[in-house]
Amino acid sequence: MKNLTHTARWLLRLAWTTDRDRFLKAAALLAAGYLATPVVAVGLSAFTDRLLADDLTVALALAGLIAAALVMELMLGHFAHLFYFELGEQAEWRINAELIDVANGTDTIEYLDSSDFADTMALVREEIQKTRAYVEALLQIAALTLQLSLTTLLLGSLDPWLLLLPLGALPPVLMGRHAQARVEAGRTAAAGHTRRARHLLHVATSSQSAKEARLFGADRALVRLHDDSWHAGTRHVRRGQLSGAALRALGQLLFTLACFSAVYVVLREAAAGGATLGDVVMVITLAVQINVQVAAALGMLSTLQTAGRTARRLDRLRAWPAAVPPAPPARPAAPARPAAPARPAAPARPAAPARPAAPAPVPARLTSGIRLEGVGFTYPGTDRPVLRDVTLDLPTGSTLALVGENGAGKSTLVKLLCGLYRPTTGRILVDGVDLADVPPQEWKARVSTLFQDFARFELTLRENVGLGELSRLDDDALLTGAMRRAGAGRVPARVPGGLDGVLGRGYTDGAELSGGQWQALGLARTALRDHPLLLVLDEPASALDASAEHAVFERYAGSAREVGGEGGVTLFVSHRFSTVLMADRIVVLRDGTVAEHGDHAELLARGGLYADLFTLQARSYG
Repeated sequence: MKNLTHTARWLLRLAWTTDRDRFLKAAALLAAGYLATPVVAVGLSAFTDRLLADDLTVALALAGLIAAALVMELMLGHFAHLFYFELGEQAEWRINAELIDVANGTDTIEYLDSSDFADTMALVREEIQKTRAYVEALLQIAALTLQLSLTTLLLGSLDPWLLLLPLGALPPVLMGRHAQARVEAGRTAAAGHTRRARHLLHVATSSQSAKEARLFGADRALVRLHDDSWHAGTRHVRRGQLSGAALRALGQLLFTLACFSAVYVVLREAAAGGATLGDVVMVITLAVQINVQVAAALGMLSTLQTAGRTARRLDRLRAWPAAVPPAPPARPAAPARPAAPARPAAPARPAAPARPAAPAPVPARLTSGIRLEGVGFTYPGTDRPVLRDVTLDLPTGSTLALVGENGAGKSTLVKLLCGLYRPTTGRILVDGVDLADVPPQEWKARVSTLFQDFARFELTLRENVGLGELSRLDDDALLTGAMRRAGAGRVPARVPGGLDGVLGRGYTDGAELSGGQWQALGLARTALRDHPLLLVLDEPASALDASAEHAVFERYAGSAREVGGEGGVTLFVSHRFSTVLMADRIVVLRDGTVAEHGDHAELLARGGLYADLFTLQARSYG
């Protein structure tokens, strides 16, 4: 009952704040229509008695009133539906907007990597499509309560024992609650399988992945995997629904026995002369109505119980960003620990100053640079560190290349530097100030980056590039200049509508681009931001061939020099060593730690991991 009260308050607040006028109109119309139902039973009782007394005039008048009440019940319910249908749609949009806010509720993205968060978000997104049904259930439960109250009073006026008839609704209500719990347990158990099945459905039907699946002969395998996941989820749901249906059937059987008892009481009184035939008709009619009312109430309560679980999941999602742990307290710099002979120790630095009470401003330009001290990171829900004790200097004006085998932690390190993650251990210093003490949005405004898993915004071409610097969204010259520098200068001519043409076919018939063109637009977003303190290119040309990638890095070498000249740092990640040679320094990651760092000649001379990787790739190209 406590959960139902909480759910009712949530829905009432949601409906009231979404559209008060529609809510009040729907409630008034439903209440009037529902109260007409027991009036029909009273009218039938009087009609029967008048008809048996040969009072045809009154009987005909009562028949007209009964017909009017039936029409009013149907008509008012229809008009109420129009109001709460629109109200439910508006409420659904409000919840969707809140989900967007929740997903962007912090300056970091650690909790977005949580499978628990993903499952909860998937369930809520599926359930909020029933928001209209939730609002309808709330209104109908309120109207049914009024209707049942009037029905009970009418029964009590005939015989006090009949006041107990509504109590026969308690067993099905209680059993319905447990039944819904069984159903929800099945749905929760099936959530992971369902999410996987939907992903496989997308993979099997997407034009981007279907071509590979067909060529590799994996299309049938994908279908089998989809079917296995779907059937596994369906088994969990079916078990919950069958056990829930059995409980509901038992509750309805008990209520049916209560209805038979009520009819027996009235028939006994009628036989003794204490009731009229009209009273018998009214009791039978009211008993049938109570059965319908209780069945409807059970359905509405079941819907409200589902709504309650949606509300609790929403509460969990709202609390998730707040539960992201704060940045770890400042600690002295970790002493350089000995490693392999080929790896020189990091240069000694004095301990960082104490954390200021107020946020530290982002400097206009870096004077010393960026330093990582003993940085470690572990993704939420796992116990295996991705980065361990990374101590590294990124001096002002330098260009650094980050290399290493897949899974070495390169992309994670990039996201830490961008402020998207907080170190699990250690700290990142910007000109000696802990990055955790810098206002996150101010730091991100001075970072320009393109990630390996770059975004494909299916918006207009203008918006796709302009998202890199929203203040320049309407500056056509700057947008086209950024695209030209990124190697996407020909894209506007290929998009119907030019800068205002839509890209992608996810929701409209927009222009489709190649992988290299999408990546070039990502580079254009990067080029749109002036004076970054940190320029990061994480595999910025992975969709291009080697010569095209080299051309991209040559263009960005100029940008890197500009960044360095204005007091910034450039960091790029690449698997192709021909581009790595452009960097001033090279940092090699292995198993989440810094294995080597130095320039190309130094690292080759050491004969370590970098030399092995360089030689292996040189042989492949040779």
